[in-house]
This record gives sequence, structure tokens and C-alpha cells, in this order.
Amino acid sequence: MGRITFIEHDGTEHVVGIEEGQSLMETAVENGIPGIDADCGGACACGTCHVIVDRDWIRATGRIDAVEEGMLALTPEKTDTSRLSCQVPVSESLDGLVVRLPEFQM
Repeated sequence: MGRITFIEHDGTEHVVGIEEGQSLMETAVENGIPGIDADCGGACACGTCHVIVDRDWIRATGRIDAVEEGMLALTPEKTDTSRLSCQVPVSESLDGLVVRLPEFQM
């Protein structure tokens, strides 16, 4: 089974197993990752599942559509590798993925 690492703003790491077919947000919520509130339940309507993808992995997370880009524009800690985790499907191809949680969400 593959692994994904979530890193809190203070450096605390959470390594979780990949569950094929879930979103990155669902994976975080099911594993109790702090800072992923997912208030809209994955509808790409709130931005409370913002993650900053490690630069080496941004291509593997897929393309950002206009709706996600609009929500990210409202996020105070948006970077060029920001994603809404509800929009990133999880598969074994993401084995080793590293994402950071913005300080604003903690």
C-alpha cells in the first residue's frame, strides 16, 4: 500500500495509507489530519481543505479547473503549488506524495 505524508505548519508529519478512489481530502479527514476541515464536504465550495503540494508532485495531482482556481484565489496562503485536496483523486500513482498544511487553517 502506498503512503501520503501530510506536514503541519509546525513540521509535525502524518503518514497515511492510500485508499484508491478517495479524494486527498477524504483521506485526510478519515485519518484525522488537523487543519483539513472540509466544510463543504468536497464540493469545491469553501477552500477549507487547502494544501500546498510539494513541488516535485504538483504535476501528479492533475490540472486545476476554473472553479478550484477561483476558490484558491480566496485563500490567504495560496502558492503556485496550492490545491484543494477535495479535487485531487488518490491512487497508487501518488505513493510518496508530500503535502503541507497552511498555517491559516490550523
